[in-house]
Amino acid sequence: MGGNILRTRRDFLGMGVGVLGAAGLAACGGTSSSSTSVQPEVPKDLLDAAASLKGTSMGLLSQKLYSTAANDALDSSIKKFAEATGSKIENSLVQADAGDVVAKIDAEVKGGVARDMAFMTDSRFIAQFHALGDLEDVTDVVEALTAKYGEPCAEAKNFCVFDGKWYAIPYHFIGIGSFLRKDWMQEKGIAPKDVYTWEELRDLCLAISDPGKRRYGWGMTVNRSGDGNGMIEALINSYGGAIAANDGRKVTFDSPETVQAVAFLGDIYTNPKYKSMLPPGVASWTDTTNNENWLAGVLGYTRNSFSVYADSKTKKNPVYENTHVFSDCIGPATDKSLLLGQSQGFTVFKGAKNAPLAKLLAQYLITAPALVGVSKEAPGLVMPAWEKVWDADPYFTSGDPAFGMVRTLSQQPLPLKTKNGLEFPQKASAGQQAVVAAYVLTDMMQQVVQGTAPAQAVKAAHDKMVQIFSQQGLPQ
Repeated sequence: MGGNILRTRRDFLGMGVGVLGAAGLAACGGTSSSSTSVQPEVPKDLLDAAASLKGTSMGLLSQKLYSTAANDALDSSIKKFAEATGSKIENSLVQADAGDVVAKIDAEVKGGVARDMAFMTDSRFIAQFHALGDLEDVTDVVEALTAKYGEPCAEAKNFCVFDGKWYAIPYHFIGIGSFLRKDWMQEKGIAPKDVYTWEELRDLCLAISDPGKRRYGWGMTVNRSGDGNGMIEALINSYGGAIAANDGRKVTFDSPETVQAVAFLGDIYTNPKYKSMLPPGVASWTDTTNNENWLAGVLGYTRNSFSVYADSKTKKNPVYENTHVFSDCIGPATDKSLLLGQSQGFTVFKGAKNAPLAKLLAQYLITAPALVGVSKEAPGLVMPAWEKVWDADPYFTSGDPAFGMVRTLSQQPLPLKTKNGLEFPQKASAGQQAVVAAYVLTDMMQQVVQGTAPAQAVKAAHDKMVQIFSQQGLPQ
């Protein structure tokens, strides 16, 4: 692939034998946090299944993980698989937040030069690739894994399944959460809670702010970023608004509920009352800025994948011990958080030159021995996607106090409903995913911050969404 969103990690050369799915795998031994020193064994049934593939090669496209050590741990597992099976595997990284990633990979697939397999975030990408006709049916692999490992994470059943068939193999669950500085709260006599309304959170962030001490309560931007997108959409959903109807096909964004949510959020960035809780430069933050500021100890609240939590733990940052983890806030239309989390899914591309080896590699990488080293370098961010894998290594059940919340998130009954009839997750939609990728939500909020009336900004965003849905084959 051209451009700068990819870079090759390594060519892994092996000299072993065979592979298939792996049941009842033993836990990875040892307690060392240096996962790259552990060489997880490849189970015999996988080796047997891959015996005929000795000497073949394949390409894997990996969505770049926040932690370099986690990327290295994944490399270690892939290297072990390649050595054991006598195969060659080229693993390249992709930066998922590059806005043209779908178009570039689609061009590679259509041109016959794509990697055999990739893992990508299911709720952000799978529907788009499916709509483009880029993916192979992998139902056989998912059914085999389900027989061995129980059910996959709940949200994957929505984002990876189309017309009753699986087009991505759940790989690992991605914890998403909200984080507060509990020591700042304690200084103000504020006890941590597990559930907040958005209004309560806003007021709490103001209360714990002290610019003179470089303490800024509200650590979120509405600039173009994945974190900005996620926060805006979550808030709108909790107010009873949504990009589309539950079927994922009709744009329904312009509603009184959406306008109310946008007005609330815009007020945080424009009302002088809240100026003291906004960090300097927050209007121009990118995806990594809230992570960097949280780890620097200057933010009282941020909302993120568990990358920021994982980094504070693995690098022994004192922020870790002072972090209160809770789920998303609730709004006027909700009694409980609508947070679903996400998962990475392995996709086998149309025209893959070595689909059999790719499918066997996927079946290996989801298992506890292959996954635990990656997870130890990205705790909470890289967690099991399969029910029985959670119990296959004690690290997943007792490695961190926050893991219980992440597991509950991954296995919660779905859909989650609002008081006005919305259901989440909604049906996977190429239109919705393309709208988020085009940063329509953050651009809308930037207009509000610059003085556009919320109702006007919402209508303009709605019109843009209609255009994007039509471009995705969903005319309005």
